This record gives sequence, structure tokens and C-alpha cells, in this order.
Amino acid sequence: MNELSAKGEQDGQFWKYKLPEGGRFTLGRNSVQWNVPWEPWLSREHAVLEWNRGKLKVHKVHDAKNPIFFRGKEADTFAVKPGENFVIGATVFTLEVANEQSVSTGDGREVLHAFTVSRQDLQHVPFRDAPHRLDVLGHLAQVIQSATNETDFQEQAVNLLLEGIRKADVACLVELDPKDESLPLRVLSTVDRANSSAFRPSGRLVRKAVRLEQQSVVHVWTSEQQEADEAFTLMGNFDWSFCTPLHGPAGNGMAIYIAGRLAGASPANALAPWRSNDLTEDVKFAELVAAILSALRQNRYLQHRQSVLSHFFSPSVLRIVAASDPETALKPRDAEVTVLFCDLRGFSRKVEKEAGHLSEILQRVSAALGIMTKCILDRRGVVADFLGDCAMAFWGWPLSNEEDVQQACLAALDIQSAFHEIANDPNHPLADFRVGVGLATGLAVAGQIGSKDQAKVTVFGPVVNLASRLEGLTKILRVPILIDETTAKYVKTHMGAEKARCRRLARVQPYGLDGALDVSELLLPVDSNSVLNDEHLIQYEAALQAFLNGDWTKAYEFLHAIPPQDLGKDLITSYILQHNHSPPTNWDGVIPMQSKN
Repeated sequence: MNELSAKGEQDGQFWKYKLPEGGRFTLGRNSVQWNVPWEPWLSREHAVLEWNRGKLKVHKVHDAKNPIFFRGKEADTFAVKPGENFVIGATVFTLEVANEQSVSTGDGREVLHAFTVSRQDLQHVPFRDAPHRLDVLGHLAQVIQSATNETDFQEQAVNLLLEGIRKADVACLVELDPKDESLPLRVLSTVDRANSSAFRPSGRLVRKAVRLEQQSVVHVWTSEQQEADEAFTLMGNFDWSFCTPLHGPAGNGMAIYIAGRLAGASPANALAPWRSNDLTEDVKFAELVAAILSALRQNRYLQHRQSVLSHFFSPSVLRIVAASDPETALKPRDAEVTVLFCDLRGFSRKVEKEAGHLSEILQRVSAALGIMTKCILDRRGVVADFLGDCAMAFWGWPLSNEEDVQQACLAALDIQSAFHEIANDPNHPLADFRVGVGLATGLAVAGQIGSKDQAKVTVFGPVVNLASRLEGLTKILRVPILIDETTAKYVKTHMGAEKARCRRLARVQPYGLDGALDVSELLLPVDSNSVLNDEHLIQYEAALQAFLNGDWTKAYEFLHAIPPQDLGKDLITSYILQHNHSPPTNWDGVIPMQSKN
């Protein structure tokens, strides 16, 4: 039976359905059968699948926002073989075909000067010198622990290789650039007990093993090399050599290179068929060491990448990014993003007042930033940077979702609620801290910048400056959260009052900018502690509209119906009083700001 299965992260998140022969079907939330209700990254119509004559073809729908990962890379069109899988979000889809036979590759056991050795060839090769080789491998754990850096580790590993392959004269680790084929072969580390000053590995042999065959290639010759043969062998008049590539992303381009002389042995032993060839055990030992080195490098690579990315991404986003090529997934690109700036109020004054207790203040600020970070990551946001006592985050990259704006708004409200709860506990070390949050939505360039070891995720564009300005304006307008017009429109049309509320506060011209914009306050749903109920918001909107129209007497009357505890009304109230209840000449409804914050 031919079936497609889907498996999520949690227990019970699983289904398996029979594939319709010759039929096309759509994978997505709109599908009755092919829906994945637990997967938030799945679009309404995400991919069109076609099962025909033993092949499952997958075509990503153009409007689907989030990527599909196949064989570790983002792909839009691909064919899935039995047993293979593809990933959307955190859900793994697997093609299961009954009675599918594995395909065996040839062992290439031709008596030639060069032949390829597959892993199947090595499975039945016994170690006649097993005790010695196991003893050598036993020292590998000590090498891993004692190596002070990568270079030191490579040198010790090459020494172990030469110790484990007694007939070899030279052992080395080599590397080809995985992307640029024009770059020369690099020798990372070499041990040469023959002291062959003219030794150099064959670039052609390494390229054949690493790039073409992706498995061990053995080269044997029994006469002194001629100048014409030099490109395929190596200098130093060795009789044989082989190259074994390291596998996996972390070993991409790296290989073990071994060379030696026959030392009186019959050339026929090295030219014999594979099962009776003198080099079989040595190649198998090199393959075993290559597998260990590949696994170790992959583990280090994953640990490093995890430690770097965990500073920026929530666990759910991190799992998706980790399933792909990081350079592709994190590459800077244009994206519709919602940017959040959250500033800690009162930090500068505390530094001035408590200059003798800076370590304690730093601990408190770190704790406050930790609260912000948790709220952001819990809502699938990306933490881009910490600017002193301010956190910057955004939504919409590396994965986009229809609810990105909502998640950003909920994160802002979570931060407000967390600090409000802390403020009610006078004994809490953060009780006297307050926050101001600015949110803006628009196009930007988001991605990773910096080196592999010192990466940083960031976002560029006018929307970033706008979010920062809105955060600064929260001090002037005396409200916790300010949002731009695009975000406010989303809140009003997509988020019910049970999740969030929004009121337009004023039309302002930020300091230093030419244009004017409507700024709105993001509010929590109504509860027993709310200063403003929904009726108050209606009254304030009426007051603001009268204010914009120049009917300031009517606006002032509406404002008196708003509870005095509401500080958000103070901007237009004070502006009316400053101008003695009369709009300025050529009044256009815009209040110019005299400072950034």
C-alpha cells in the first residue's frame, strides 16, 4: 500500500492516508483530508501533490508563504522517493511504499589503476589486525578531549590514522572548497614518516572521491610515475594512495588521504579484486575514522549553530531553521515584517542615583530584558538586538505567517502585563521598572549578517526607524504601547476585542520628520482592572474626530467623559488648553512633536 504520513512534534499529532493513483491533490488547511490541523506554518493551499507510477511529485503553491524543506534544503518542486520525507514547519511528511526493495550500487571491483570503493564493499571486510586498530581508535576519545583547537585536533587525528594503517607512509587531511571549484586543494594536516619532501596529494584523485563519487577511491601504480601521470597520482614515487571523503554538512569538502609504497610486496596484491586486495582493511579503517570525524564535526557544528541561533529564535522557529541549510534560510531578503522596540523606563536615572551598585542594577536590567525576550520568543518572534536597556524584535522572517502581526501585538501586551503584575509586588526587584513599546509593520530587509562565528540577525528599513520613533513617543503620549496605522488596521480587522483593543490617539508629526502619521494605542481586553471600557473608546474617537475637524469645544466636552486616570487623552487635552480652545490658523489636525521622546 502506498501512503503519505504526517507527524508533528507532540504525541497524537499523526495521520497516514493512502495515495490516490494518478490523482492530484492539495496539501493545506482548506483540504478536508490533507489538512494538518496542528501545523501553524501550513497555508490554506500549500502544495500540490501528484502520485503516479511510483513517484510522488510535490509542487509548492506560489501563494504559500512558508518554505518546504527537502533533503535539508528549501525546495519548490521535487520528487520524493519511497522512505524519503519533506518538512513544512515542524511536521515531517514521509512517503511509505510497501515491499520497496533497496537499490544496490555496484562495487566497482575492476582491476584498474583507479577504482571506487562503495560502503557496501566494506560491510563484509574483516579486520585481521583488529586488536591493534581498536587500540588506536581507543585513543581517539583522548584526542577529542585533549585537543585545544581544531588544528591541534586535526594533527592528532592524522597521527592516529598513520598509526592505524601500518603500511602507509603518508596520512593527511585535505579539503576542497565545496562551492568554488576553481580554488586549489588545501592540505589541512600531514604526517609523513617517509620524509618525502616532494609529496603532494593528487587534486584530481581528491576531486574524484569528494565531488564525483562521494566515496573512497583507490589508485594503484607500480612503476615510477611519468610526468604525464602526475596529475592523477602524486609526487614522491608512491605505489598506491586512496582518498576517503568525510560526509555530512560539517564534513563537506574534507577527506582523508593515505599513500604508501609496496615495500617488496607483489604488485598483484594491490591490483587484485577487492575482496582479496591488500588495501581493503586500510580503506575500511579510513572509512571508520572518517565516519567518526564526520559525526564529531557535525555535532560541533550543530552545537555551535544552535547556540548562535537560540539567542534569536523561539524553539519552534529554531527547529524549522535547523532542518534547512542555514546559509539559505538566514540569507537576507525582502520581507513584510512587524518590528517591536521595547524600552526599559527609568534605567538612566537609576544608574545616576545608584552609581555605587552598578552590578546589582545590571542584574536587574538583565532580568527585565529576560522577561521581554521570553514574551517575544513565546510568540514566535525573532530577537534582533539589545540596545542598552532596549530590546528589538521582529516577525515575518525567516518564516512568514498570516498571524505575524497578531503575534507581535500579543507579545507587546504580554510584556505590558508582565511588568504590570510585577509593579503590584513592592518587594519584587523590578517593581519600579516600567516599559514603553513601539510597533510598526512594513517592508524591510531581514537576515543574518556577520561571520559564521560572530553572526547577528537584524532588520533594515524605514519601518525599523518608525517602530523606534513610536517607542520614544510613548513617553510623550504617556501610554505603554504605540502602534502605526498598518498595525492598527490589522488589529481592528483581524483581532477580536477578546484579544486586543486599539484606539487612535492623535495625528502627529514626529520630531525631525516631514510626514505626519496617525498613532494608536494598543490595549488589553476589558477586565475588572481596565481604566477604559469600550464605551470610553467610542467617546475618545468622537473627541479626536472633533479635534481634527477643528471643533475643539465639542472635543473638550467629549474628553471630560473619559476617566481622569487615562493619561492617553492628555496630549490633545493639553494642546487644546495651550491654544485657548481655538485651533491655530490653517489647522490641519497635526500636532508637531518638539522632541523624539
